[in-house]
Amino acid sequence: MTDQPSHRDDYSDGYAGLPVAYALAPEDGEPLPDPAAVAWKFEAGEYDDDVPDEISESFDWFFDNVDTAKVTAIVIGGWESCYDSDNGTIVARLAESADRLPELRSLFLGAIMPEQAEISWIQQSDVTPLLAAYPKLERLEVRGGSGLTLEPVRHESLRVLRFETGGLPAQVVRAVGGSELPEMEHLELWFGVDEYGGDATTGDCASILSGERLPRLRHLGLQNCPFADELAAAVAGAPIVARLGSLSLSMGSLGDEGTEALLSGQPLTHLSRLDVRHHYMSRAMAARLVAALPGVEVLLDEPHSRDDDWRYVAVSE
Repeated sequence: MTDQPSHRDDYSDGYAGLPVAYALAPEDGEPLPDPAAVAWKFEAGEYDDDVPDEISESFDWFFDNVDTAKVTAIVIGGWESCYDSDNGTIVARLAESADRLPELRSLFLGAIMPEQAEISWIQQSDVTPLLAAYPKLERLEVRGGSGLTLEPVRHESLRVLRFETGGLPAQVVRAVGGSELPEMEHLELWFGVDEYGGDATTGDCASILSGERLPRLRHLGLQNCPFADELAAAVAGAPIVARLGSLSLSMGSLGDEGTEALLSGQPLTHLSRLDVRHHYMSRAMAARLVAALPGVEVLLDEPHSRDDDWRYVAVSE
């Protein structure tokens, strides 16, 4: 992954390098696509005539009509009343159907646009059963933090884990840090704010920053963080940084204090990319950062106003 994914992407065109096909009966005369050549998208909505009222109808059609043994990628979009009802039944249906999806490698849970439900309204659930049911899963991405839980796991195949939230529960951050993920290469956490359940602290990241359970991690994204200066200071001395290829502290409140800590800490010149877009640095500090990292692609944009005491993250509600 190179470009920053957006919480406004509903993955209607493509996911995991595959075009998307909807888990619906095709138009008259249209053949079904090769099950392995597409990512299958499921969604429902009572106000959308193009999709079923209930997402269970999509699952029923899918398992009745598709050779699911060949399916490698699934996108779960909006479900009925996703701002009021959690996706526990969807997680359970997927977990119970693992024997019918032996090749599933990529899963996005909650590809929902703000027009359907703001990111903080999306009602998630415990996603641990998915990791338990799919030991060959390589990519799990989740949008929405309300009701989200995770228990520490050992997973031998997972390479990409992303949580897009406007408020990431501290319990989830600690569970990630407590998990044994020997193949993990890309880890991305969007912290969000207290008002929407984002109660994590720098201390909750300690196990992640130690890197002890993430021996192959190459990209770390600690993003959308309201305590970015404090977190940057912890990153500056974190053992995991020395083996990263890219680091993102974007979307948050990073200012001069945190950037000074990065510049005063361990060398970052081994990185290929440092993403600090959506920041509160002075122009002078931003210039210092770029000058200190020759050969590193430093992704910067225009600073947000440093005159205001209140700094905001890129994605909250």
